[in-house]
Amino acid sequence: MGNMWEFYMPTDVFFGDHILSKRGPVMKILGKRALIVTGRTSSKKNGSLDDLTDLLEKLDISYVVFDEVEENPSFASVERAAERFRDEDFDLVVGLGGGSPMDFAKAISVLLKEKDLNVEDLYDSEKIRRWLPVVEIPTTAGTGSEVTPYSVLTDQEGNKRGCRLMFPVYAFLDPRYTYSMPEDLVLSTGVDALSHAVEGFLSRRATPPSDALALEAMKIIHKYLPKAMGGDEKARRKMLIASCLAGMVIAQTSTTLAHAMGYPLTTEKGIKHGRATGMVLPFVMNVMREEIPDRVDEVNRIFRKSLLNFLKDLGLYQRVEVSQEELERWSEKASRAKHVSNTPGTFTKEKILMIYREALSV
Repeated sequence: MGNMWEFYMPTDVFFGDHILSKRGPVMKILGKRALIVTGRTSSKKNGSLDDLTDLLEKLDISYVVFDEVEENPSFASVERAAERFRDEDFDLVVGLGGGSPMDFAKAISVLLKEKDLNVEDLYDSEKIRRWLPVVEIPTTAGTGSEVTPYSVLTDQEGNKRGCRLMFPVYAFLDPRYTYSMPEDLVLSTGVDALSHAVEGFLSRRATPPSDALALEAMKIIHKYLPKAMGGDEKARRKMLIASCLAGMVIAQTSTTLAHAMGYPLTTEKGIKHGRATGMVLPFVMNVMREEIPDRVDEVNRIFRKSLLNFLKDLGLYQRVEVSQEELERWSEKASRAKHVSNTPGTFTKEKILMIYREALSV
């Protein structure tokens, strides 16, 4: 929140119903052969994969579909895909689905261009010189990965780790693809978007333009997330916009300690990423209040005086069986996470342990 800042958002974003058939032809300039990266089922159910392959056929772009991306993709699965496609020539990569396929697409786009690199090399920015252009098509309203340069993968030890790669060239947002999301997915992805907006606003790296986007995203989410969970289509459209705005925020500010603290709840307890982050967020904010009380109060005001109560009313909190040993280990790891430097307030291992205890006893 200093006097010097930069705002860089190079992704061309297209939004609207049937947006692929209307504006998708811009992809033609990217080449003649695409790798489509997606998960096993939802892109087939919500119609997005059919829309995409119809478009590519019309544009005379040949394609291969890789539909084996799991939730929270692992180093191993990215390596396997890189191995499988290493000898083929692609011109572009299309990530289709939630955050997992979109993050996977960024990772594979580097490995298919820089064929001597492995997944670990993605975390060394010195080594990343070239990549295939990436197009992203989100089908959930949560991660905002279509407008960020980040890819979050799970390493061999089961740790979620984010690396900064490239911004997608194009993002196509068709709200219709989100209409078939089940309620629990609307909740967890919606709270992921909420966390991005809140954390970006409270981050030490916040800028005036990112603040404007973050505040608008928070207001939309406060008003429309409860209705979106109920299946309201207008609310789901609004949530897709909020998710994209919140993605633009963290592309500038990165995330805070709340994200790092949520990771082990996901990798070790199977709690969806957005839900895990949201559970700890209000308690991380309480500690941030020591340093930035006005900003924390502003967030709570948007959520009718209390973000915690808003999240409770959505049914976000759930019982999690956690041992003392796990809490100690998680707190130790979070205290060393790079997210700490973005997070106002003083976060010792003991403070982090206290936050976990509070969040898990709601």
